[in-house]
Amino acid sequence: MDLERRTLLKGLGLTTVGWAGSNAVQAQESSDLAYSTQEAGTVGSTVNYTDDVIYQIVTDRFQDGDSGNNPDGDLYSSDCSNLRKYCGGDWQGIIDKIRDGYLTEMGITALWISPPFENVTSVDADIGTSYHGYWARDFKDTNEFFGDMNVFEELVSVAHDNGIKVVMDFVPNHTSPSTADNSMEDGVLYDDGDYVTSYSDDPDDYFHHNGGTDYSNYEDQIYRNLYNLADFDQQEAYIDQYLKDAIRSWLDKGIDGIRVDAVAHMAPKWQKTLMDTIYDHKPVFTFGEWFLGTGESNQRYYDFSNDSGMSLLDFRFGQEIREVLREFNDDWEDFWDVIEETASQHDQVIDQVSFIDNHDMERFTVAGEEANTDLALAVLLTSRGTPTVYYGTEQYLTGGNDPENRKPMPSFDQSTTAYQIIQKLAPLRQSNAALAYGDTQQRWINSDVFFYEREFGDNVVLVGINRSQESYDISGLLTALPEGSYDDQLDGLLGGFGTSVNGDGSIDSFSLDPRTVCVWEYTGNTTEPALGHVGPTMGQTGHTVTVSGEGFGSSAGSVQFGSTDAPVVSWSDSKIEAEVPALAGGFYDVTVTDTDGVQSDAFADFEVLTDDQVSVRFVVNNAETDPGESVYVVGNVHELGEWNTDRSVGPFFNQVVYEYPNWYFDVNVPAETSIEFKFVKIDGDGNVTWESGSNRTYTTPSDSTGEYVGDWQA
Repeated sequence: MDLERRTLLKGLGLTTVGWAGSNAVQAQESSDLAYSTQEAGTVGSTVNYTDDVIYQIVTDRFQDGDSGNNPDGDLYSSDCSNLRKYCGGDWQGIIDKIRDGYLTEMGITALWISPPFENVTSVDADIGTSYHGYWARDFKDTNEFFGDMNVFEELVSVAHDNGIKVVMDFVPNHTSPSTADNSMEDGVLYDDGDYVTSYSDDPDDYFHHNGGTDYSNYEDQIYRNLYNLADFDQQEAYIDQYLKDAIRSWLDKGIDGIRVDAVAHMAPKWQKTLMDTIYDHKPVFTFGEWFLGTGESNQRYYDFSNDSGMSLLDFRFGQEIREVLREFNDDWEDFWDVIEETASQHDQVIDQVSFIDNHDMERFTVAGEEANTDLALAVLLTSRGTPTVYYGTEQYLTGGNDPENRKPMPSFDQSTTAYQIIQKLAPLRQSNAALAYGDTQQRWINSDVFFYEREFGDNVVLVGINRSQESYDISGLLTALPEGSYDDQLDGLLGGFGTSVNGDGSIDSFSLDPRTVCVWEYTGNTTEPALGHVGPTMGQTGHTVTVSGEGFGSSAGSVQFGSTDAPVVSWSDSKIEAEVPALAGGFYDVTVTDTDGVQSDAFADFEVLTDDQVSVRFVVNNAETDPGESVYVVGNVHELGEWNTDRSVGPFFNQVVYEYPNWYFDVNVPAETSIEFKFVKIDGDGNVTWESGSNRTYTTPSDSTGEYVGDWQA
């Protein structure tokens, strides 16, 4: 199908190495060309966050920097005793904590803030207020209780001056609750101050009116309301344009990244047109929230991360690390299974945003068990993916589910062990490329002890952790660290110690004490091109793509998309900017060749889009199927599989908007293009039944949504 698995970039996957296996390397001297720490006062790449540490802030709960913008009356809880009301945190408070060094000295290089736009101001006795920012009223104005647009722009400016990126939470799925007792504002929507619609006053059907989802299937989750939230119909032309105009306006304010809420509840191909809009306007790292529960895995989750153009919050990692180090229901063997699964399923696993807790789950820290949080942070900050620290975790903030997991920041103590762990390991992600780009190798494992190694080019980081209350004798440990002595990068903060590596890559037997973490690293001199990251992973001809890694050299070589050289915009030893060359839509391997003619390994299957993308709903009526069969569409452009039924788009839906034997699916296609296509039926064994007759034709819209409706051609 169109979401076929891609070949993972060599060096971004993983290698299982038994604890008795050998993978030693020869020691090399570091040089000035080694991966260098980001200079103070500079902001890193807006499309590559692999060496960053993101700090997630619920804006209202972090710091009240301007009491003058606090709400009045029933919206406000001055002592925050009512966690469903506003408590006063704002953008000025975040600015203050950047300026006083709390965030910069912790090593934070990106801030993920609550949705910044105007929210409803009603109060409901049961569900409270919109302090969290997820009940939008006007996507083009600011939340007055966080600050005005001047303060928002100051936040971005101050963050940038301190080497910090700003990630904005975006909520294109819905507005606000439409409650039966009318206690809220009926999902009202404004456009830059002008009234547009509300859920009960919706003559143009800007919202879905299909009832609430029961989560029974993917279609139900997309085209019905999430709880009682007024659910946008993004296929409606006005809403499509409104949401895309809104995100462009916030990009123009200088944001560096986007977190997209509730991606499992919107049409996946419409979201691909949203990503094309973002990349066409200002490419920034974008990741979505597709919630997975404990032990839950979903192939659509992986398909979305590989096809949509955005990454995902890494719920597989987050839920499993909680099972291993908080609940103790699983062990390190289970954790390793998840590391293997995610590396094989995600096209670029290092782009997934990992965490140990967030605003949608209980806090990781349990009172009296703060040491578990310390261990989890050490693993988070040395594992593959982009680590995110939820505000207050470094202060051991506790709490159950919403709203208990959104308590106000208790203090800004920089002496906690958790704060110091982040402080020590965050810079290591920038100084050693193994943590940004390296594969993950298993070096020694049992239920309580795990040694894993990250390696990229000539850079190595070896991490060992004992989660138990007893000591373990470790023998037969082999490493890619060169021969020599190594200090613990945590300086003994979690009981770690130095070690020595023999010439054959072995480490002599030793005892690992209870609740101990050791981090040993080697920063080498990678002299041949090693490609670590490509971002974005899709784009049109002429879009700028950033290729990151090591050993590219100081003089410009070449970047190839397939066999075609790409125009080079800028070149350094660790980062190249190149334009997507003039190519037909399709998948192309990206490689770097240095001035000596040495070529890097490939980043597999960068997607070149045919043109600007628009969403078209394809509807086929009277398509009766046998059990196990589904309907798909295939056509003459890349986005429709180029007549290859293995890449046909679907499976179509047939229960909510249209009902069986009528089928529908919202598909991204090139704008203002005359396309040819057919509908097909495909069963569970891959057998294809083509409809008869001539190819169908349709001219796609130039800058809006469209719909094609036809009967099955028997």
